[in-house]
Amino acid sequence: MKNRDVCEVTCVDSDKTTKLQPLVENRNIFEVTKVFKALSDETRMKIAYALTLEEELCVCDVANIVGATTATASHHLRHLKSLGLAKYRKEGKLVYYSLDDDHVKQLIHIAFEHQQEVAGRQ
Repeated sequence: MKNRDVCEVTCVDSDKTTKLQPLVENRNIFEVTKVFKALSDETRMKIAYALTLEEELCVCDVANIVGATTATASHHLRHLKSLGLAKYRKEGKLVYYSLDDDHVKQLIHIAFEHQQEVAGRQ
């Protein structure tokens, strides 16, 4: 059985590949993959999505929302912070997390919009 989604012959468009190859090589792909890897974890995506819905949440609230211990929630939040996806502030004995900036919020919203669009095609 042949794959219908693979070229049956090799035909490279050298103009396109010559133009695109340095553009791809010069971008910091590795750092971007770290962002997507972090968000590929279901718990971290739940946390990030919750943070799109509220300006900020304390670690205890995050743990409650995602059904995890505060230690687990804190671990995931620190990971999101280490990649520049979240930031925190401490107020008394509570630590509040929020998304680092609007780019992160947009990224998450676009991912959900895309998922709904793809689901609608099926």
